[in-house]
Amino acid sequence: MRLLVVEDDPELSTEIVIGLRSVGYAVDLASTLAEADEKLAANGYDCLILDTILPDGESFELAHVRHTPVLTLTSLPDATGEHLVKPFTFATLAARVATLSRQATPRSTLRIADLELDPSRKRARRGGVSLSLDPKEFSVLELLAVRAGEVVSRADLLEQCWTDHGSPLSTVVDSVIAQLRLKLGPPIMINTVGDTGYLIKNRPAA
Repeated sequence: MRLLVVEDDPELSTEIVIGLRSVGYAVDLASTLAEADEKLAANGYDCLILDTILPDGESFELAHVRHTPVLTLTSLPDATGEHLVKPFTFATLAARVATLSRQATPRSTLRIADLELDPSRKRARRGGVSLSLDPKEFSVLELLAVRAGEVVSRADLLEQCWTDHGSPLSTVVDSVIAQLRLKLGPPIMINTVGDTGYLIKNRPAA
């Protein structure tokens, strides 16, 4: 599941993004309506989490034109619609997001050669055999599959699949890729591209 958080409070937005990524969501962050519009134009999301008032306008300008479940963050206890009143606990936020995400249109199964990924259920199969992937492994594999045929940099993987970026010399991405290669088995699907990143070709080499 991919979420967009639109919140201009740095402390709150960091807490939300780190928390949601830790429970397996891919999360993008915007702090203005303009940034949110750019991300909505480029990506599909299962749920939007919107602060009511942003530096360049009010979030209803986004919410009313998108066919995506929306959770509004507000300081007004009498607000209407699907909303969460500040302050709130992360557990409450996560529960509401999970409920709203289930209302989203199911995302299509991703198929590359004999690999199948079901993003809605977070299930993976190769050659008809189920793969036992932890949330981090599934997130990395899903991002590579969505962008099949394109080199995905380590920086992109860290941003989308981890709660923090670590140091530039971190080998955390390489470790997860190594585990994925073991679980996927032969022939190799995930190719290393120099020092840049990783690539799943549209069809793996024999």
